[in-house]
Amino acid sequence: MEKVAVQQVQPLDSAIHEEWLRVTKEQDLLGVGASKLDTSTWQVFINVAEFIRTEPLQSELFDAVTDALVQTDGVETAFQEDREVWIVKGEVSGESLIQSCAAALSRLEPKIRKTFESLLQSAE
Repeated sequence: MEKVAVQQVQPLDSAIHEEWLRVTKEQDLLGVGASKLDTSTWQVFINVAEFIRTEPLQSELFDAVTDALVQTDGVETAFQEDREVWIVKGEVSGESLIQSCAAALSRLEPKIRKTFESLLQSAE
């Protein structure tokens, strides 16, 4: 698995214990964030999931992210809570969650990029 740059940041919300982000110049397309809510619960944000609303890519993205999270060492369960938000339970690091999701996004990047760029063009 290719390593991506990951950075721990200071949470803006006092309810968040830790916050991690993928370092990328393409946050809307490749951005991933992980926020630790308590000792064993994380929220994972996949930025591009907000924009991918057509099948089969929407399901492919959902499956790829969910599978990546479930297969991350220390994860007990992972499920999609909202369009771009997954809840993860387990003793796992934010960096590991970001790396796993980044790998899933990398596998789908050509399809995601094509769809995302098409959405940008139609919005102009």
